[in-house]
Amino acid sequence: MKGKLFVVSGPSGAGKGTICRELLKRRPEICLSVSCATRAPRPGEIDGVHYFFLSKEEFLARKEAGGLLECAQFNGGNWYGTPRDHVLTQLEAGKSVLLEIENNGAQQVIRQYPETVSVFILPPDLKTLLTRLIMRGTEDLEKLRARLEKMPSEFKAAKAYTCLIINDEVERATERLEAVFDGDLRTGEKEKRCLEEANRKFADMAACRQLLDDCYRQVRGDFVPA
Repeated sequence: MKGKLFVVSGPSGAGKGTICRELLKRRPEICLSVSCATRAPRPGEIDGVHYFFLSKEEFLARKEAGGLLECAQFNGGNWYGTPRDHVLTQLEAGKSVLLEIENNGAQQVIRQYPETVSVFILPPDLKTLLTRLIMRGTEDLEKLRARLEKMPSEFKAAKAYTCLIINDEVERATERLEAVFDGDLRTGEKEKRCLEEANRKFADMAACRQLLDDCYRQVRGDFVPA
């Protein structure tokens, strides 16, 4: 019997990576798809385990040949994508395959394979999401502001996902994701209300920008660049 394809997505800072890692500890039979990347390996990263590291030319040739399920170019010019043959081989072997990818890539996969079970990870609220992003310390305020501007489209797309999960507590969210893999595809009223509230907040982007600045001030200190 052919395996099932699962896509887990959500905004940066929602905690989708953490939840997926916890799920794989519990369910080692699930195959995590390994993405291709054009960036250089970081210390400790292994080719074929963390990513398939390709040159830009190799990546674009594979993209042109239809060898990628999805792909996108991110800040810094690096390309990332999911190799089609790796995923399809696992599915044909009867394995469940998990893709943890951004919304843009998730939409590409869902368009090609409508039977995909798609899961969108929600933060409990916008302030929590912004605080998580700031506390990571990987982006300055300018980049955080640019990321904020992209969030409304991500949250609007969430309505079309098979299931919504709120990551207000990792253990609970992991249990819910495990239930989805076991066939429980229901989205609760709490999750629906959480998404509706987020979309209402994004209707006033000026207030969202002010919230980001306030969170940045609280986490990083009094100085907020203009």
